[in-house]
Amino acid sequence: MNESDSAVQAIDPGKPAALALAAPRRGFAMGLMAVSSTVISFGGLVMRSMQDADALQINFYRSLALITAIMAILIFQYRRDTVPRIRKVGRAGLLGGAMLAGAGICFLQALTHTTVANTLFTLSAIPFITAALAWAVLGERLRRATLVTMAGAAAGIFVMMADGIGAGSAYGNAMALATACGFSGFAVIVRHNRGIDMMPTLLVSGGIIAAVSLIARLDDLGISLHDLLLCLFWGGILSGLANWLFIVASRHLVAAEVTLFMLLEFALGPVWVWLFAGETPTGWTLAGGATVIAAVAIRAGFELKHGQPPLKRGRPSPV
Repeated sequence: MNESDSAVQAIDPGKPAALALAAPRRGFAMGLMAVSSTVISFGGLVMRSMQDADALQINFYRSLALITAIMAILIFQYRRDTVPRIRKVGRAGLLGGAMLAGAGICFLQALTHTTVANTLFTLSAIPFITAALAWAVLGERLRRATLVTMAGAAAGIFVMMADGIGAGSAYGNAMALATACGFSGFAVIVRHNRGIDMMPTLLVSGGIIAAVSLIARLDDLGISLHDLLLCLFWGGILSGLANWLFIVASRHLVAAEVTLFMLLEFALGPVWVWLFAGETPTGWTLAGGATVIAAVAIRAGFELKHGQPPLKRGRPSPV
């Protein structure tokens, strides 16, 4: 029992510490996920601001910046204990990092071979795929309130992408589905190992993506200073902060809830491009984005007011 658990039982000895702390921790974790998705949603704006760098060049420098940022965080947290902490993630960390890297590589392929609308709509299935994996592997169940929120958010994504769905190749659509499966697998692995700091998995992911990008673009990695600075900002600040918050939040939420908040990225991304790059979204995009934001906000508010511990398979599902 840790100090915070002891403090809770001192106040209310008859109440289990885990139950007493569940609601505030979960509410705080949902707040972290909202911040994480908001931060990473600026990635589209950064991409639009690039001058000449292509996707592989961007991935190479962004991955190097992410690796540097994560190492800095780990060294700050653990100092001399950094290397043992990295080793502690073990095979699960290597597998999780490989899945995340695979998702990133497949995402690039999806954007190259099918429409953005098809890609993002397919990625909106991430919470549902994660829920299925978490149920099968971890025995986690979802409340009806969360399921309703997931359905509402997915409907919002569908509205956003309605104008562009249907075009694109089968290969591109398959890569988008592989992206969703890869990230869902990563989320379940992180959740399953919530007692271990899984930040080092990001080193594995960044290393794999950087290596693949280097091999593919070894003949030409030169980019402008403007694009280089944007890559460093994107990988070191935006991705570094967002991934750190994601891993911290995953300790207190079921796997599908963690990925549910990722839908905010799809809703907010077009807004930043509209406000700062003059790329005007359609009315459908604005309506769908508002639906996603509203669904997630209502769910987070419900949790703060009526928060309960995560469910395990076999327990009754509250409303």
